[in-house]
Amino acid sequence: MTMAPMGIRLSPLGVAVFCLLGVGVIYHLYAGVFSNHLSYFRQRKKVDLRDLLAVSVEAAQLGGKEVKRVREEDTLNEKSKGETKEGAKELLTMGDLQSHRKMYNLIKNTFPEITVFSEESDSKSDSVSWSRTIPDDILKLEKGREVSPDSITVWIDPLDATQEYTENMVDYVTTMVCVALEGKPVIGVIHQPFTGFTAWAMVGQGTNMKQRSSYNLNSPKVIVSRSHSGEVKNFIHSAFGNNTTIIPAGGAGYKVLSLLKMHSGQTKPIHEADVYIHITYIKKWDICAGAALLNALGGHMTTLKGENIDFSGTPLNKGGLVASVEVDHKDILTKLPNWDPSKK
Repeated sequence: MTMAPMGIRLSPLGVAVFCLLGVGVIYHLYAGVFSNHLSYFRQRKKVDLRDLLAVSVEAAQLGGKEVKRVREEDTLNEKSKGETKEGAKELLTMGDLQSHRKMYNLIKNTFPEITVFSEESDSKSDSVSWSRTIPDDILKLEKGREVSPDSITVWIDPLDATQEYTENMVDYVTTMVCVALEGKPVIGVIHQPFTGFTAWAMVGQGTNMKQRSSYNLNSPKVIVSRSHSGEVKNFIHSAFGNNTTIIPAGGAGYKVLSLLKMHSGQTKPIHEADVYIHITYIKKWDICAGAALLNALGGHMTTLKGENIDFSGTPLNKGGLVASVEVDHKDILTKLPNWDPSKK
């Protein structure tokens, strides 16, 4: 007598239970592996601020090469983006765009998780990558301050002083990068394309800039924007007296450098000022790098009312600004007349 082979039949419910058991076994076998990979990924996403400073310097210098090349080839192709509140034309040139493409993409290609704001916008990408070179003076800074990319905002000005750039007043022209941590500027880079000099600072770590030996608040030299020097003259004379020297100049980056000691790498003359004042709205990519440089030297950049500027969120700073170093900043603020920065 022969017997048919016996088989095991599972009901649909049994199949489901069997599958769940299998998944459970797999999960327990590999949960530790998955956990380790996730932990590594989280650690890898941290950003070292010294590396970010080196990338910022390289980006500013790379953008500066484009700015200089376009000016020397006379291929500006300038056009108007509109007008400032002071009625000055806001110009856009190929120098602005080419510099933006290099600077923005270098930073984003290196640190894709961080937020980057630029004065310009462009749909063209660039495969430019960080050279992995850290300049010797930056290499001396302490390594290891790693921060979450969520806490970082980077502000780029691909070409500061575009109006002066079109007029071939290139001493005023800079490219700038600033890194703000939780809204506070901690890294600032201001590069002068036509001299090749780069000023940099990391707050609490070091800078290649210095204060001058003396500043004069009894009869200060105040540097201001060329675009609204008429109205700001009355404001400054009310604060410091009619004999105050007022220096109209282009570019916020240039104005901050005028407060500091001339570096040996700065091969062209630069104005020397005791205070930098701006009485209307100004964009954060114009001033963030300068704020970091001043803060690294114990200086200050505040609104006209003495408020700290939050370098996160929207690009517009509506409170005007006062910038100084190695002087009594509060004393300056007390001398300023009441002023509404929304006025022209």
